[in-house]
Amino acid sequence: MMMARRVMIIAGEASGDLHGSGVVRALKQHDPSVDIYGVGGDRMSAEGMELIYHIRELGFMGFVEVLKHLPFLKVMQHTLEQILRFKRPDVLLLIDYPGFNLRFARIAKRYGVRVVYYISPQVWAWHRSRVTKMRGIVDQMLVIFPFEVELYRAEGIDAEFVGHPLLEVLHTATERNTFRKQIGADPSRPLIALLPGSRKQELDGILPEMLTAARTVAKDMNAEIALGIAPTVDEAYVRTLFSVDGVHLVSGATYDLMAHADFAFVTSGTATLETACFGTPMLVVYRTSWLTYLIGRALVRVRNIGLVNIVAGRQIVPELIQHRARASQLARTALQLLRDPEALRTMREDLSGVRGKLGAPGASRRVADRILAAD
Repeated sequence: MMMARRVMIIAGEASGDLHGSGVVRALKQHDPSVDIYGVGGDRMSAEGMELIYHIRELGFMGFVEVLKHLPFLKVMQHTLEQILRFKRPDVLLLIDYPGFNLRFARIAKRYGVRVVYYISPQVWAWHRSRVTKMRGIVDQMLVIFPFEVELYRAEGIDAEFVGHPLLEVLHTATERNTFRKQIGADPSRPLIALLPGSRKQELDGILPEMLTAARTVAKDMNAEIALGIAPTVDEAYVRTLFSVDGVHLVSGATYDLMAHADFAFVTSGTATLETACFGTPMLVVYRTSWLTYLIGRALVRVRNIGLVNIVAGRQIVPELIQHRARASQLARTALQLLRDPEALRTMREDLSGVRGKLGAPGASRRVADRILAAD
């Protein structure tokens, strides 16, 4: 068995950069000389990966938005293909980002490169046909939810549950009162967290409604508001385009905010699972262009879109999607929940059960082991 010396990684989003950084770190710890290059973000770069493209160049989502950026994606694909051709890796690790990564997996197989996919496309939610297409272009699926294993094995694809990488990074740097004082919030008052996502497109569509709703709730509950700003979002952009007077802006301490808030409005995505692991009650919010929404609704196969509810196997957190993601509805739903101690207790219990379904810590090390041991 030959140990991998060159590893190419493609991660197209902030969550991919976070989880990919753990893999890069584990690879370098095992073998500091391994050459790692590809698409990622600041975290992966800090761990020793050479960036060819930065994820900030890929901050778009949805059918319509992707169409607008097709020329750039074609150039990126061509550039990466040339690098793959002339600096051929022993393993290509693809992290989520299925629209691009599955196309590139097909290219990689033409060059005889071993393809490992980490963090499966959500084929159980939509594009189920992708599973069949992966046979022959993905050598191994390393999945983060246990229910995904049989889905791939049924199609003849080698799949292994490695646990969820969130369990490696879910920690807080400060205790509750210290954190609140650091951001300028009164520790004696309730704190409402806004987590609007990592893309400007998400902020533009969701944050104004979140802010208005949070102000209504804060006035009623004598609470304060804190807005979590993702690493891929410039704080100046938020201050310039949104009405954030009286709102505490939190950069670089998202997990502290999730852990120490009393309630959160969370954009659908990985953040719902992260918030769940801290046991913080929340609402799941999602809003996109109407065309993207209508196409997505026709394709989606699951009843819920929030990862927290999907992992739970039922709706344990309210989801306010598209036309329901209006400030008035968000505020009304949040206040109903906050005024019901029994409902809050039940939600916290259900959230603790979600964390238990994510396996044991150590996903990055397991992924690195599979990469380095690849034939």
